[in-house]
Amino acid sequence: MSRLVTLFGGGGFLGRYVAQELLKAGARVRVAERDPSDAWFLKPLGGLGQTQFVPASVIKPATVAAAVAGADSVINLVGILKGDFDSIHRKGAAHVAAAAKAAGAESLVHVSAIGADPESPSAYGRSKGQGEAAVRAAFPEATIVRPSIVFGSEDGFLNRFAAMQSAPFVPVLRGAVKFQPVWVADVARAIAAAALDPGAHAGKTYELGGPEVVTMAELNAWLARATGHSPTFVPIPDSIGGLLATVAGALPGAPITRDQWRMLQADNVVTPGAKGIEAFGIKPTPMEAVAPAWLVRYRPHGRFASQTKPAA
Repeated sequence: MSRLVTLFGGGGFLGRYVAQELLKAGARVRVAERDPSDAWFLKPLGGLGQTQFVPASVIKPATVAAAVAGADSVINLVGILKGDFDSIHRKGAAHVAAAAKAAGAESLVHVSAIGADPESPSAYGRSKGQGEAAVRAAFPEATIVRPSIVFGSEDGFLNRFAAMQSAPFVPVLRGAVKFQPVWVADVARAIAAAALDPGAHAGKTYELGGPEVVTMAELNAWLARATGHSPTFVPIPDSIGGLLATVAGALPGAPITRDQWRMLQADNVVTPGAKGIEAFGIKPTPMEAVAPAWLVRYRPHGRFASQTKPAA
């Protein structure tokens, strides 16, 4: 296959897995990053000349247009969890979609998130929803992919909570809120499939979740067992959690921002009846099947600790 795919955000957590799937399929991958050196680690994963690197920022239309020139498919993975959401999630998405259409790309895969809604109380969710609308307006045939929480060995989700389990007391915010964690490799396979087979997925929206729905409290308990710790869990009342997010959320290194608190007010699970990961022929991977392989680093004595198999 000689298909050329421009991949915005290829040097990130999800991007490295998407790049691998594309390279394995034989596609040529043009990685677009603000600083291309951030993605140079991808070069050995492909054949000679199979991977290209270009400087581009989704907030700079001229660089976006140069990055997509001649591409058969375009994938936009760029997203942030704090900062100027509108510039990245709405305007940036619009720039990529408009440039892909102008360049004559056959397909565009736009990665959004479960909870994307122009009316969302969260600025993150609102900007994601507005971004989807901007993409549809510029490139109606685009494939939109909405993952739930994505986990993997380099993630900032399971690793963050796993690192907390060694403390004697672990605070739990919004213990009843539900997640449907989905393995990064499964998400990457779906995104690559959408880009490489545009006819089958054009104009569709998919919500990607894993095989299990867990609450925040259940997730912390599972991680404690997986890492061999027995902390005391301390449920934090919403009144205190909301105050913490409001007062401390703007500080550098804050455990949670006010906007992230708003995001936690709704479950992050696949909508009943939505097209899901199974539409790509993928059987989603449970956390227990893969996560213990890297969670070993959080055990009291690392890989030399006695292992207790986490309950399903």
